[in-house]
Amino acid sequence: MADLPTHTIVFEILTRLTAKDVGGSKSVCKQWYALLSTQDFVRIHCSRSVVSSNQRVLLIDDLTCSVRPIISNNNVYGPSSIVTFPFHHQNNDVSILSHLNGLLCVCLNHTYELLLWNPTTTAFKRLSTPDSHGFYINNLDAIGLYVDADDDYKVLHIKRRSGVLGVYVYSREVDSWRNIPFITRQEYLSPHFNWSAGTFCGGTLYFTVCECWIGGTNVVICFDVNSEQFKEISFPPVPSNGMVQALACLR
Repeated sequence: MADLPTHTIVFEILTRLTAKDVGGSKSVCKQWYALLSTQDFVRIHCSRSVVSSNQRVLLIDDLTCSVRPIISNNNVYGPSSIVTFPFHHQNNDVSILSHLNGLLCVCLNHTYELLLWNPTTTAFKRLSTPDSHGFYINNLDAIGLYVDADDDYKVLHIKRRSGVLGVYVYSREVDSWRNIPFITRQEYLSPHFNWSAGTFCGGTLYFTVCECWIGGTNVVICFDVNSEQFKEISFPPVPSNGMVQALACLR
C-alpha cells in the first residue's frame, strides 16, 4: 500500500467504500480530506454505489428514523438500523421533499427551513438565509434536487407567494442562492394548481402541474439543469370523468 500512488488509492479503492467509511477516511490527513471532497470523487463514488446491494429505505415516524437494506434477490428488507437526527427537530417534524444519490432535501415543518441531509454520514447543511431564502411552504412551493454538468449538486426552489412566483437555485459548491427567470402562464401561480416535486432524469427536472378540479389544465414543466431554461410540454390524455394524479417516472 505504501508504494501505491495517492490517486490510485483515492479513486480506485476509496471510491468503492461505503459513504460512512468515506466520511471516516477524511480524517486520515488533510490531503485525503481535500481529495475526498472533490466533485470528481463524489461523481465516481456515486456511480459505483448505484447497485442493487446498496439500496436502502429510510423510514421516519413520530419518534425514530431508521434505515433498512433492500435484499433484491428475495424482495425483502434486511434488519433496520437507527439513524440519529443530527439537527434539532420535533415529533413528526421532518418532511422529505426530494432525494438524489443518497442525499435528501428535507423541510423542518416547525420552522419551514430547508436542509440538505445525508442520513448515512449524518452530515447536513441548512439552506435558510437571513434574506428569506431556503424556507418552504407546503402546497405552495415545489422542490427539485439535481446535479449539473459540473457535478455540482443544486436545489431548485419554486416559490408562490401572494400571486408572485419566484424561482431560486441553491448551489452546494458556491453555498448560495440566486434568482433565475421563469416565463410561464400567470395562471400557474394560482393555488388552484398543484405542483409535484421535481423528478431528475437525463439532465432535466420534470414537474407535473395539475389544476385542482375535474377537467382542469394539466401540463408538464421541464427545467434543463445546464441551460437553466424552462419549457412546457403537453400532458398525456386525461379521462374527462375524473381528476388525475401524476408523477413523472422516467428512466
